[in-house]
Formats: sequence, structure tokens, C-alpha cells
Amino acid sequence: MGVELLSVVLVLCILIFFALGAPVGLALGGIAMLIGYFTWGDGIFNVIPTTVESTYFSFILLSIPLYIYMGQLLTHSGIGDAMFNASQMLIGKVRGSLAISVVFICSMIGAMVGIIGAGIMSSGSIALKPMLEAGYDRRLALGTIMAGGALGILIPPSIPMIMFAAATQNSVGRMFLGAIVPAALTIVVLIAYIVISTRLKPEKAPLLSEKFDLPVLTAKEKFKIARNGFFAIGLIFVVLGSIITGIATPTESGALGVAGAILLAIFFKRFKLEMFRLVGMQTAILVSVAMWIIFGASVFSNFHLLMGIQGIIADFTNGLDLPPIMIIIMFQIIMLLLGFIIDEFIIVLMCAPLFTPIAVSLGYDPIWFGVLMIINILIAVQTPPYGFALFYIKGIAPSDVSMGEIYKSVTPFILVNLSVLIICMIFPEIILWLPTKVMG
Repeated sequence: MGVELLSVVLVLCILIFFALGAPVGLALGGIAMLIGYFTWGDGIFNVIPTTVESTYFSFILLSIPLYIYMGQLLTHSGIGDAMFNASQMLIGKVRGSLAISVVFICSMIGAMVGIIGAGIMSSGSIALKPMLEAGYDRRLALGTIMAGGALGILIPPSIPMIMFAAATQNSVGRMFLGAIVPAALTIVVLIAYIVISTRLKPEKAPLLSEKFDLPVLTAKEKFKIARNGFFAIGLIFVVLGSIITGIATPTESGALGVAGAILLAIFFKRFKLEMFRLVGMQTAILVSVAMWIIFGASVFSNFHLLMGIQGIIADFTNGLDLPPIMIIIMFQIIMLLLGFIIDEFIIVLMCAPLFTPIAVSLGYDPIWFGVLMIINILIAVQTPPYGFALFYIKGIAPSDVSMGEIYKSVTPFILVNLSVLIICMIFPEIILWLPTKVMG
């Protein structure tokens, strides 16, 4: 059986298993082993120990459980509320201030958690109820939380970025630096959209002073809110700064983040043994799911590479005789379509080893391509009708919110993210300037 036909069979089997509701990691790894056994024989099983060694003994990937643990500590201890209150105190008199705060704070919470699903669920649990109680338009509230929570994978420390760096043997620090300016640009454009849309239609976002009798804060209360918000946001910058400056590796910075989150919970007097136990259990569940997905996707990816698919793709792209940027655009479209059916982990693990070497051979920087991949995934998992993130937001939305309403709520925010992707493709220095400036 030729490589091309084998690839088609693999994809069809995956789609069938996903439609049947099979666990993602088991489906990917099991299909690869089954088809590999019938085509190659017993030798295919040698892929399993080599994949275990390269995946579970990777020093970079060891940081993933630590970042997930840090995120769970911060969200369950209520430190996310501290950031939300500080942000709201600064911009509370602006129309749409609650939505602006949500974009900023949800993106920070998403960055703490590091993965889209947990980011949206954590952000929504904090922000959705206050927005609806304040009389905000439901579509604006849902779309804002979706955009802010999902943006966490573009704001360091990001688990998909760590996985990209591990899969392509690139610097995690450079990936983190490369994503900072696009992330800041995305936040600015999202806030601009909220401000403009609420000015044009004030009923979408009532001023809080019109809805509630807001208490007048004393100087002491303002100082306490600002202090708590500063310490909470400061932990993110400490974790990121320790990697960029070379003080700590990504794994060591994850441990630093966990220690800092525990200290903050104690400092805010929110550390309880029951909360500590709950955080440990939820982290264990998330890590277990993530590790099985990573293992299954890695087995699938390694089998695909051993088949020679990378050479096939390279020959195919060369045979198209297209300008290099058109090849990059084609890769973006493929990843966008994949986002309809699989989550961010699998897209990175499947596409990064295949597409990145080709992008480099075309003369493009791997960090530039990697950040484009993360932005693309950010868009893909939110795109109707089957983007994974749409079903996360459905899980926290009021029961009378339909999927059609969710589709309409995320559309303008998807267009914002798409515009940022296009801008970063046209002007690569938006991504590459900071890594070059800081790390050479």
C-alpha cells in the first residue's frame, strides 16, 4: 500500500472513531498501531517504547503538569477574582468596562491554565455571571469570554507552545517572546472592537452606574484591591521573566509558579486543605487526559513520519510550483480545517513535525511559523460549526442559550483573530522583533 493511500486510510479511520466517540489518544495511537501491524508487521510496536522515552522523559514536557497545577491553584483560590476586581477598579466608568476587564483577565487566567478548554471554563466561571447580571448582551458576554479564555494559549506560558518547541527542537523562550507582541495586538484589537460596538449600541453594555448603586471605595480598600491584583498578575511575569532571562528552564519556572501560587493563596488567606485536595485531584485528571492525548498523538505522528509522509508533502508542495507564501497559506487552511474535529494538542503534535521543516526549507523562521500555528489553532477551535471551544462555552452558558446564538456571538471575535493572523503573516517582524532583540 502506497504512502498516499495509507494516509487516506488513516484519516478516514480517525474520522470514524471520532464520530463514534472514541477517546482521542486511544483512537490515534490504536489506529496507527493497527494499520502499522497489517502493513509492517511486529516491527511497528518498536514505535511505542521510543515514543514513551521521547515523550514522557522530555525535560520540556515535564513543565506541563506544573503549569496546569499553577493554573488550578490560582483559579480555585480566588486569585482570578483579585485580578478582575483590580482591572474593574481602573476602568469601571467606561462603557463596556466589564467586557474589557474580561478580555484582559480571562486572557491572563487562560495563560495560567495554558490550554483552551480549561481556560474558557475557568474564565467563564468567574466572568459570565457578573456580565449577565450587569445587563450585558448575551452574545457580547459569551463571545468576550470565548475570545479571552482561548487567548491564553497565545500568552506565555502556553502549553501548546511548549509542545511545538519540543516537537520541532526549538527554543521555548524564543517562542514565548515571539508570541508577546501578537498577543498584545490581539488584546488591543479586541478591546477596540468592544469599545466601538458598545458606543454604537449602548444597550449592549449598560454602564454599571446605571445598573447598580456602586459603593464608594475608601483609599484603604482601593489599595488592597490594587495590591492583590498586582501580586496576582506579577506572578505570571515572574514565571515568564525567569525563562526569558535564562534564570530558569521552562520546567523550573513551572515549579517556581506553583510555589508562588501557594504563597499567594496563603497571603490572601484563601489557602484551605480542601481546596488544596480539590486542586490536586483536578490537576491529576487534566494531566492524565493530556498525557494520554500527547502519547496517542505522538505515536500517530511518529508512525506517519516513518511512513515517509514528510517527503511526500515536501514533493507535493514543490510540485505545485507556488510562491512560498502560498504554501504557508495552504498549511494555515489545513490547520484551520483540522480545528473543526480535533483539539489544540493534536494539531500541534500532528502538524508541527510535518509542516515546520518545509516552512524552514522555504526560507521562513521556525518561530514565526510556530506562532502563526498557535494563532491559527486559536481561530480554528472557535470556528463554527464544530470548533471544540464552542462546546466548552455551551457547557457554562445558561440552559436557554442555543448553539446558533453561540455561533453568532463568536463570529466578530474570530474575524479579529483572523485579522491578526493575516497581519503577522504580512509583517513577520511583529513576531520576530522581540526574540531577536532579547535573545539574538
